[in-house]
Amino acid sequence: MLPAFIPLLFFVLLSACSTQTQSVVFENSISIIPLPQHISRQASVFVFNTNTAVFCPSKKVEQEFILLKELFKEGGISLNEVAQLPQQNYIEIELKDTVANTKSEKYHLNIDSTRIRLTAYSPVGVFWGIQTLRQLLPTNFSQPKQNILWAVPAVDIIDFPVFEWRGMLLDCCRHFFEKEVIKKYIDCLAFYKMNTLHWHLTEDQGWRLAIDAYPRLTAVGAYRKEADSTIYGDFYSKSDVQEIVAYAKQRHISIVPEIEMPGHSQAAIAAYPHLSCTGQPITVANKWGVFKDVYCAGNDQTFEFLEKVLLEVFALFPSEYIHIGGDECPKFRWENCSKCQNRMQAENLKDEAALQSYFINRMAAFLEKHQKKLIGWDEILEGGLAPNAIVQSWRGMNGAKEAALSGHYAIASPTSHAYFDYDLQAIDLEKVYSFDPVPSGLNAQQKQFIKGGECNMWTERVPDEKTLDAKVFPRLLAMSEVLWTYPRERNYEDFYQRVQGQYPFLELKKIGYGAETIPVKAQVYTSKQSMNVKLLKGSPDLTLKYSFNDTVFQVYEGILSLQNSGTLAVQAFKNNQRYGTPFARQFRKHLGNGIVPELGYTYSSFYTGGGPQALTNGIRGTLDFRDGNWQAVQKESMEIILDLGALKSLKQLSTAFFQKQDSWIFLPEKVDFFIGTVAGNFQKVGTVKNDISPKESKVFIKKFSLTIDSVEARYIKLVAFNIGHCPVWHAAPGSEAWLFIDELVVE
Repeated sequence: MLPAFIPLLFFVLLSACSTQTQSVVFENSISIIPLPQHISRQASVFVFNTNTAVFCPSKKVEQEFILLKELFKEGGISLNEVAQLPQQNYIEIELKDTVANTKSEKYHLNIDSTRIRLTAYSPVGVFWGIQTLRQLLPTNFSQPKQNILWAVPAVDIIDFPVFEWRGMLLDCCRHFFEKEVIKKYIDCLAFYKMNTLHWHLTEDQGWRLAIDAYPRLTAVGAYRKEADSTIYGDFYSKSDVQEIVAYAKQRHISIVPEIEMPGHSQAAIAAYPHLSCTGQPITVANKWGVFKDVYCAGNDQTFEFLEKVLLEVFALFPSEYIHIGGDECPKFRWENCSKCQNRMQAENLKDEAALQSYFINRMAAFLEKHQKKLIGWDEILEGGLAPNAIVQSWRGMNGAKEAALSGHYAIASPTSHAYFDYDLQAIDLEKVYSFDPVPSGLNAQQKQFIKGGECNMWTERVPDEKTLDAKVFPRLLAMSEVLWTYPRERNYEDFYQRVQGQYPFLELKKIGYGAETIPVKAQVYTSKQSMNVKLLKGSPDLTLKYSFNDTVFQVYEGILSLQNSGTLAVQAFKNNQRYGTPFARQFRKHLGNGIVPELGYTYSSFYTGGGPQALTNGIRGTLDFRDGNWQAVQKESMEIILDLGALKSLKQLSTAFFQKQDSWIFLPEKVDFFIGTVAGNFQKVGTVKNDISPKESKVFIKKFSLTIDSVEARYIKLVAFNIGHCPVWHAAPGSEAWLFIDELVVE
């Protein structure tokens, strides 16, 4: 865990009697997240004591009143409920009648030296006001001490959310989390005024929800056999779900279940093979990725099964929304299934995309029949959108925009800002804080169709609660402020300081939060003489120390000029403690350093490797293909030409490629090497064939190296042959294959 920010505590001594003195403790700094829409501050404070009363005449907020009393018990304060408004030292909770154009979640919190007045137009507004009051209390409030009185600063806060949908997706399929973890996250969502838990309950790797009509869904589908032969899995009983739903309801959190269809359904098919196109037995998936066995769209038994499942889901979850997934559904099985082809012919569907639209529309009609609203990932736009369907846009913002333009509601959760399973190099705290859930190009009326946003916590590589906490926090705080406050003029520096004030709260909630950003980033400017590295601090309050080739660590003060191959190691420090994971990169000095190659391909804007000079800058890629040092193309092969500027004596040419086949990244079939003394006139000097199967499931880097006799050449050419498409045995056959290259090393 990171070192905690120490808030500025103020102590005022009061003489309680002739023999005893009490200290009044309050925090002078206000670190409320999400930031209220309006806040002003006065010089005084309100002091709680043993006589503090609470006046709450409305029975409609009885549950909120109970939670308020439980909150103050943490600090050793028993609030005295009174039937009439006292003259001083009291909390008043007033529930007003809703008036036109008033947001139901709005609240007004006014504090002076004599009283605290919380007014709202609904119980949820009262609840949000209580969360703000807790953030005004000292962070060590729940650790009562003798002779201490707690206080809050006098403020006037008028607050309401801009977006109605403020959510977090939690995937409990790839890895299972006990119900106490779910409750902890419900508490955290409520504390930061998020109102939706999108609970991902079915997947290829596990079915997590008990269904009475189909007991094999959990008996078989909830468990997978891992590569080491261990059995992994678990599921939530109906009583577990009822307990969690009730807990969430008390805290004004709506739980939206996701029951995936028609893809991401291998666990269900493993339990009931007749639901697939082949009817053949399969096992619950024990790898990550996209798989070709999906629900058969031509089989009426598929729809009978899903309808019975959903009827039990409706009984468990009072939410008006049901998420049906709809994403990443390969069409390979449908293309080769007589039942699916017959369905297409009978329904006059032009292709398999239209068949998926038929599938989604049929389920949408069933949901509407039972007064439920369908949410699906943005693939449900393909082939035609079901009436009244809500689109969750994850592949950028185009899905949200297309939905809004067609008069459909949308939820924004793009991979660029909202995927918290991505590491900090891709999405750090500042990146999340910069998120705008409203796509550009919409007019005022169309913008009304953007319901809000979600942060998505997929758990393929999140095996435990510790990793989960470090991934979600503190990034959730940024998402909460974006969706609640939607600040047009965003001051990240101010937000960053308020985040520091939240760490004591997170520690009290036993949240093992992670770093705000990648502690160290490197900019490499390579010349023929040296590899020049500029280290950048992720936050201004960090100190960097570095070592090259295991030398003694020293404080970084300026650009490093590396003239030899080796490993650069960097560690960041915050408040004199290690901060975040260490940075380590290998550098390779060779004849090609500093030369801009001629590329016979257009590299992906997502994987540039740093631009045109990526293949000669000397910095090597790691086992994380998103580390910024890999350059990639999809489907096409790579041709690279290097002009050394003069004849050089050559002994070896080499490069390296990455394979992660479940992400559609494969090694080249072969690499051809050429040399020349005159521009455009090349002689082939050798071919290095790939001797590793594309089926290899491990993530690895393979070196393609060619040793040559000492010959002189000025020009080097490399051609790497892409396999083009994922093979027929692959989970996504026919999809365009990626080719990731590291460095072209010339020796």
